Amino acid sequence: MSQKQDLSIFEPFVPRRFLRNRHAQTLAGNFLRRANRLPPPEERLFQVEENVQVLCHCHWQAAREDRPTVILVHGLEGSSLSQYVIGTGSKAWDVGMNVVRMNMRTCGGTEHLAPTLYHSGLSSDVGMVARTLIEQDRLPSIGLVGYSMGGNLVLKLAGEWGRSAPKELKAIAAVSPAADLAASADAMHVGANRVYEWKFLLSLMRRYRRKRELLPEVYKEVGKWPATIREFDDVITARYCGFEGAQDYYDRAASARVIDKIAVPALVIYADDDPFIRLLPGTRKKMQENQSVTLLETRHGGHCAFLAHANGYDGRWAERQVIRFFHHNGMS
Repeated sequence: MSQKQDLSIFEPFVPRRFLRNRHAQTLAGNFLRRANRLPPPEERLFQVEENVQVLCHCHWQAAREDRPTVILVHGLEGSSLSQYVIGTGSKAWDVGMNVVRMNMRTCGGTEHLAPTLYHSGLSSDVGMVARTLIEQDRLPSIGLVGYSMGGNLVLKLAGEWGRSAPKELKAIAAVSPAADLAASADAMHVGANRVYEWKFLLSLMRRYRRKRELLPEVYKEVGKWPATIREFDDVITARYCGFEGAQDYYDRAASARVIDKIAVPALVIYADDDPFIRLLPGTRKKMQENQSVTLLETRHGGHCAFLAHANGYDGRWAERQVIRFFHHNGMS
C-alpha cells in the first residue's frame, strides 16, 4: 500500500483578500473565469454499459502514449465545460499531461446518449473510461480528478477497486468531495444554503424535463416539484435508478463506505467552511487511518473554490496542489 504524501510538498492556503467568507469564496470561485489554455479537443464517445455512452473531450500531447493522462470528472449539474475542469485541465496540459474532460451520462447536452439518469454512485462509468484508455489506447499512466460529486465518484471507484486497481492508475485527487452524501444533501436545506439547493433543483428538474421529452413512456410527470434535494432523490433518483429511497441511495452511493479500501495514492482537499459538503468524523477518521489517503484540510476555501492570492499564477490553489500531488506520484 502507498504511503501518505509528505505535506511539505503543498503550499499553504491563504484566502484572497476579502474572500474569507465561505459564500464569497464559493461564488467567486464559480463565476470568476479561468484561462483556457487547452487546444481544440477530440470529441470521443465511450461505451460505459449497454446502450449508454458518455462524451469526453480529449486533448492529446504529441506521442500521447508516452505521457501521463488525467481524467477530469465534474460535479452535480456540471459538465466538461465546468470552470474547475477547464482550470485543472489547463494546468495539467501545461506540464505535459494528456487531458480527458469527461461528461457523466446525460450531462453536457448528452441526454440522448443514455436512456438512464446520472447519479452520484455511477463510479463504474468513470472506471470504464479509464479502462478503455488503458486497454485500447495503451496509455501507461492514468490519474483521476473529481470535484464535489465527481470527487465522490473517483474516491468510490478507487475504494471499489482496492488492491485490484489497474497498475496504470497512479493517483487520484478529490476536491470538496461529497463523500458523505446524506449529510451533504441535508446541509443544503439549512439557512443560506437554500440558494444553492434552489439552483441545483432548478437545473435538475430542467434536465428531468428533457429526459421526459425524449422518453415519455419511461419518465412520468412529477405531481409537484421537489422542495429539497433529498425529496428529488426520493421521488426521481431512487425511483428511476434502482434504489429503495433517498436514504438507500445515499448509503449505497457514498464513497465513505469504501474509503478505507483505497490502495492508490489519493489526495482529498476539503475546506472546513464548505457551505454544504459535510465530512463526518467517521469518514475523516477512515481517511486519516488509510496510509494511501492524504487529507489536505483548510480552514477556508468554500466549495470547490480555494481562491488564493494570484502570486505568480492564477490563484486557483486546489488545482495547483492536485498537479503537485500527481507530479510526486509518478504522473510526470
